[in-house]
Amino acid sequence: MSAPTIRPARPDEYDAVAEVWMRSWLSVGIQPPNDHMLRDLQARVPYEVDNGWSLYVADDDGRIAAMLAFRQRDGYLDQLFIAPEYQSNGLGKRLLAFTRAHLNDEIWLRCASGNERAWRWYEREGFVLEKEEPHPQSGLMFKYYRWKRPCR
Repeated sequence: MSAPTIRPARPDEYDAVAEVWMRSWLSVGIQPPNDHMLRDLQARVPYEVDNGWSLYVADDDGRIAAMLAFRQRDGYLDQLFIAPEYQSNGLGKRLLAFTRAHLNDEIWLRCASGNERAWRWYEREGFVLEKEEPHPQSGLMFKYYRWKRPCR
């Protein structure tokens, strides 16, 4: 089996992207599923693309294994979600390396404080905690991180 290919997402895949996003988020166990979660994410994907997201997928022979969204204008890694069945196999490191190659010398992100597995991983990957505060829309506590490219 070959490693999934990282490539730009196509508009006809946005619903599949939203599904991977939801399944990955639910696997963390911070929030229970609800009836409108998938519908809300399906609406959010094209909205965010129209507002500056560079959206990529990890394609495993036609199956979406992960989604990655960042904004180049401000160096913000907005979403990195891997389908549960693809987690813990190095795909996250590949997606993060891809992000670092496409953004400038500094990357910002936020991570749910309750997602300890994710924020510990970001810290191992060199991200530094800048602050922790409630998310303005959801009220969930989030950790805000920054990574700077080492001086050459």
